[in-house]
Amino acid sequence: MSETRPNPTQMPAHSRLLLLGVNHTTAPISVRERLAIPVARLADATRTLAHQPGIREALIVSTCNRVELLTVADSAGDTTPSAIEFLHNYLNIPVTDVQPHLYEFREREAIRHLFRVASSLDSMVVGEAQILGQVKQSWTIAREVGAIRSTESNGSTLDPLLQRAFSVAKRVRTETRIGSSSVSIASVAAELARKIFGALDGKTVLLVGAGKMSDLTARHLIQQGCTTLLVSNRTEARAEAIADSLRTPTITTGVIPFTQLHEQSHRADIIITSTGAASMGQAHVFQPAQARALLQRRKNQPVFFIDIAVPRDVAPEVNDLEGCFVYDIDDLQQTAVQNQAVRSKEAESAESIVTEEVARYNARLSQAPTTEAIKQLLADAETIRQHEVARVRQQLAVSENTPEPLTSAQLAAIDRLTKSITAKLLHSQIAALRAASAPDED
Repeated sequence: MSETRPNPTQMPAHSRLLLLGVNHTTAPISVRERLAIPVARLADATRTLAHQPGIREALIVSTCNRVELLTVADSAGDTTPSAIEFLHNYLNIPVTDVQPHLYEFREREAIRHLFRVASSLDSMVVGEAQILGQVKQSWTIAREVGAIRSTESNGSTLDPLLQRAFSVAKRVRTETRIGSSSVSIASVAAELARKIFGALDGKTVLLVGAGKMSDLTARHLIQQGCTTLLVSNRTEARAEAIADSLRTPTITTGVIPFTQLHEQSHRADIIITSTGAASMGQAHVFQPAQARALLQRRKNQPVFFIDIAVPRDVAPEVNDLEGCFVYDIDDLQQTAVQNQAVRSKEAESAESIVTEEVARYNARLSQAPTTEAIKQLLADAETIRQHEVARVRQQLAVSENTPEPLTSAQLAAIDRLTKSITAKLLHSQIAALRAASAPDED
């Protein structure tokens, strides 16, 4: 149910909401890893994007399978040039390398795409739960750096839109079984590891990196039959924590100090990496020279790398070595597509929910100017009413030569009378405004 990239079209000049990005269906990992923005840099990147010319609000979603920029123009202008310029300048990537892979969505289609992303309908693994948390993290960071304005104080466009996206995702989870067979990149990686050997019993798996993805992968590997797990991480205490949490009477775990990774990695039949070291400007964790040494220590027994990091931890050239088999995150897509077929019926139900919610949200947006006009009309009428009541009271006070010639009951009666007259006079105008803004029915 992946959403395909639209053909470029000339958009109307009044377009303000823009979503620009790449994902696993439009760009290979060799492109996505150059665009990936690690969490440590996401706040600075979002702030920088929001300060580009013509951009009023901004959000960046960067995961292993997508990098998307969601922007709102500060006028009727087009933010596409500023967004593309940001990619070029901030990430130091030539525009010509990125542009063939970019998709653009505006206004209604941008809203629809965001709802689909948050609901995990545009994921490589449809139904995975991680993407919603990643979008929420991007939203939180954007608010913290001032790239998304407060709904209450500044009339934000993105804040209510993101909150609606979270509600839509929750509705999809509640009303469909799209996440009933919980899947993720971690589970697909574990399934691939099992398929490589047929069975994981008796095989040793090494996890390089001890983040959330490694922890999830380890648990899925155990479900697939793995009984021996090694963990290596730059922060050794974190590796020990994962190893300790997974160790049972039937599951053997151990820790390889990161400084000894290359000397001891030959102990593993399958090496699963998820450090993201390259995103911090560091070299690949495994390069050809290190892979050759690993094969020699294994006496030329083959070794399988499953690299789920973006940017990649294993240099692509390692796959050219005889005895080394490298699977990156794009290679997991085939398994993901097979899993997706099981949930296709639930995905169809989820798509219907998204379509309904997009229509509802757009109807609300189209009626917003009318709502504001009615509020302003009522406010102006109330100001005039109060002014006229005060003027009459002042005239009566002068003629009666007393500070307040009317009793409280009389004042209340006048207040009710003038409010009733005002409401009746405005009724036809308000009805006409609402009728004019009501969506057309087919």
